[in-house]
Amino acid sequence: MGRRLLRGLLRPPGRQTNQALFVALLFAFGTGVATIAIGSPDGAWVAAGHGICGMAVVLLIPWKSRVVRAGLRRARLSRWLSLLLAVLALVTLLAGLGYATGLVRSIAGLAGLWVHIAVALMLVPLVAWHVWARRVRPRRADLSRRALLRAGGLAAGAAGIYAASQAAVSLLGWPGATRRFTGSYETGSFRPDAMPSTSWLLDAVPAVDPDRWRLAVTDGRGRRELMLAQLAAYGTQVRVTLDCTSGWYSRQDWTGVPLGALLHRDPGAQSVYVHSLTGYWVRFPIRDLDLLLLATQVGGAPLSADHGFPARLVAPGRRGYWWVKWVDRIELQATPSWWQPPFPTG
Repeated sequence: MGRRLLRGLLRPPGRQTNQALFVALLFAFGTGVATIAIGSPDGAWVAAGHGICGMAVVLLIPWKSRVVRAGLRRARLSRWLSLLLAVLALVTLLAGLGYATGLVRSIAGLAGLWVHIAVALMLVPLVAWHVWARRVRPRRADLSRRALLRAGGLAAGAAGIYAASQAAVSLLGWPGATRRFTGSYETGSFRPDAMPSTSWLLDAVPAVDPDRWRLAVTDGRGRRELMLAQLAAYGTQVRVTLDCTSGWYSRQDWTGVPLGALLHRDPGAQSVYVHSLTGYWVRFPIRDLDLLLLATQVGGAPLSADHGFPARLVAPGRRGYWWVKWVDRIELQATPSWWQPPFPTG
């Protein structure tokens, strides 16, 4: 009896394998999206959760391969879509593992992290189709003691393998051991010229005439415009890490004017709206006002054009897409800070 129970635990039926894989992929996608958003160590558990979900998928591969072999015996045209789904899932898994260990940082000239993300996004419609085309009705046995034991064993096994893999990467001295909690690799710290330049959705670098450029500010005293020379008169310096979702981070000394000193508070304001010459914008909660800096220099020198000249935002504890470049407008608004897309679209 005990042997049959152990065999049943180690060999889950096809429907439960599919259910477990779907849940693992769903959580992997959710934690992956959340990992892009985290910027402070308090959210490091999200990145760890993403890795554990990936290991759960790895553990399910042997059992899913049995389901796939059985499915290939049926002459269905849709099996080619199922095979494509399997191939893409393996690609995103291998790209993620390669980037996490640091052994494969780029694929075909593209950052391995972006390959991982791009292929994962391609999986979304295929997984949705697969769930609809192969939908199964819930059964009472899906919540049986045996099923719950399998789920618990899978979660514990995935967490154990993830912890072991992290320890192995450190022990072997692979590049992945130096990653930040977000998964990013250090690049060009305290060397602004060596710091990569990336923009959200490939925004082009605008040509800015510093003599004609003006910063429009709207706060509790109304609207006014400031010249670059007025901003450059401030010399507040902060040492902050810019952590880009492209998979790199860089620690620099930024100099500029704190937004708390630049803006006069408005009792009705709920958010700080920051706009770029390119049309890109983000909105911060009003409580962040004293944390934000409008930088005009990095490393003791004026910003370069591709790093946001004449002024860019420095947002400690937030990922790079919050660091608006080529800022031309800042406003205190009554609009709540959550009234914006989860990730900027402009």
